[in-house]
Amino acid sequence: MRALRIVIVLFLFFSKGNAQETRSLFDGKSLDGWEIIDFGGQGKISVREDAIVIEAGEPLSGIRWTKDFPKANYEVNLQAKRVRGSDFFCGMTFPVKDSFLTLVLGGWQGYVNGLSSIDGYDAANNETYDSYGFSHDRWYRIRLRVTDKKIEAWADDSRIVDFTIGNHDLSLRFEMEPTVPFGISTYYTTGAVRFITVTMISDQ
Repeated sequence: MRALRIVIVLFLFFSKGNAQETRSLFDGKSLDGWEIIDFGGQGKISVREDAIVIEAGEPLSGIRWTKDFPKANYEVNLQAKRVRGSDFFCGMTFPVKDSFLTLVLGGWQGYVNGLSSIDGYDAANNETYDSYGFSHDRWYRIRLRVTDKKIEAWADDSRIVDFTIGNHDLSLRFEMEPTVPFGISTYYTTGAVRFITVTMISDQ
């Protein structure tokens, strides 16, 4: 009986140590925890049909998270879609330790995906460039994984970013500075996002 108790205690200890904490960043009803960014020329931001709809701006519209957000070893999951327009419908700015990057989805007239900026070069001109095509009015499952060593991103089951940080310089384009620490923006395009969560992970 004593041996059984020891096994149970060890199981609970290691289960707790390996548990992944997931937080929802959107309740499906309101913009609680989010701030509408004053880009100047931004479009309307609203919650409709359980999603945050970011209307096209001139050129940018977006929102930023105002509560605590991790700096490394986390994973963001959300669903996003382009409603109208032909440029990026989900520009996700996120922290990487003491730096920030933006994951661009469907930029430069619709087909450029990647990270801005790496060594001073934006997503269209650095090694993270990818040409995955996004259709209009279709929800995509977006997954972003950030560790101390790597940044990875998927659209549905396709990995569109696989970047080893190494000694690269990470930075933001100046237009995206208002979106830190974590923000979602669009460029001349109406986009929608829903089911936004962040999960703490181990560095592997």
